[in-house]
Amino acid sequence: MRIVKLTNESKKELLDLLENRSPASYIEYEQTVNDIISNVRTNGDKALFDYTKKFDKCDISSDNILVTKEEIQEAYTKISPDFIEVMKKAAANIRDFHEKQKRNTWIETKDDGSILGQRILPIEKSGVYVPGGKAAYPSSVLMNIVPAKVAGVNEIIACTPPGKDGKVNPGTLVAADIAGADRVYKVGGAQAIAAMAFGTESIPKVDKITGPGNIFVALAKKACFGYVSIDSIAGPSEILVIADETSNPRWVAADLLSQAEHDEMASAILVTTSEEIAKKVSEEVDKFVKVLERKEIITKSLDSYGYIFVAQNMDDAIDCANAIASEHLEIITKNPFETMTKIKNAGAIFLGHYSSEPLGDYFAGPNHILPTNQTARFFSPLSVDDFVKKTSIISYSREGLKSVHKDIELFAKEEFLTAHANSIAVRFEGDTQ
Repeated sequence: MRIVKLTNESKKELLDLLENRSPASYIEYEQTVNDIISNVRTNGDKALFDYTKKFDKCDISSDNILVTKEEIQEAYTKISPDFIEVMKKAAANIRDFHEKQKRNTWIETKDDGSILGQRILPIEKSGVYVPGGKAAYPSSVLMNIVPAKVAGVNEIIACTPPGKDGKVNPGTLVAADIAGADRVYKVGGAQAIAAMAFGTESIPKVDKITGPGNIFVALAKKACFGYVSIDSIAGPSEILVIADETSNPRWVAADLLSQAEHDEMASAILVTTSEEIAKKVSEEVDKFVKVLERKEIITKSLDSYGYIFVAQNMDDAIDCANAIASEHLEIITKNPFETMTKIKNAGAIFLGHYSSEPLGDYFAGPNHILPTNQTARFFSPLSVDDFVKKTSIISYSREGLKSVHKDIELFAKEEFLTAHANSIAVRFEGDTQ
């Protein structure tokens, strides 16, 4: 990996480079995606079946688009019992973590009889997109569905592309069943997003769409936002490690490569205060790359977005981390918890030598659907909050309104909205006080 001295100039160059990976940069695909959405919105199932034939080389109809109970049972026989048990353990950890995020409706009554409050209810229907083929990730199925179940969503559906044989990845089906999906449909790509956003004869319209996908899926979610809620427009995976002289360079190298193997556009960045650690990590990376299975993908990722920055001090390293606002941030320093207190922007923070990023990907419980492309500055991980809606409650007595009605009327008149002022004033016509 390249080793660069951390300066304001080198940091800016990196930020500009990372920003170019955003799905918002790929405008050349937008028209194709918009055409697919329009076709599905107009022609419903017919468009879905045509696209599935074209892109997935599979014949799907209203008779077989829905995964059957028998297909789910068959999927269990194709997965090792050990893996099934691990998925169940992971699902339990995810459920336990997200249970702690639940919030309750609250009501507050004042002495004058006025009542204010907030009502919290789950959304009615949510839809999960699940990539297929080699990009099938049962862990993401758990991470998307379990929080929705904890929130109390009434109906959860999943869409995932079928193989040429009309089958769905068995790991996807088992994970969806363990997590509690109500239905799974055999459709993928931008057309699946459109189907969930607008509904077809076979697939119901949902209130929210979550889940990862390729650039076409990401752009389709962006285009459908407003007709339906979405989690985010996810970019390529990314990891940033802050390490000092106490870190283990072999472990740091392994952690960087855990994200570089995702795809050619993934970023893996180390910021360290130790030149010795920088050199040793680079050497360990070279050793690992020679033996890891996804060597070609890792090499392209590191060549484009792999950096080791040497910072003058820990404050500079922390400033760099806050500017990058990485999806995953590992802090491997002498006092990681102290370092963490200075971090403002990160999707998920992993503290200490034994908190490797894959712990969060698969098992610990916090959600691995995280903000990317510097959006951790203002976005949060997927949570129970994403699957509920909040409604304000307002009830004033005559006494309560009387004490403030002139203030409200003044405010309305200052905005030249006299009908607003009148709506309040008519309730006190004839009052002499």
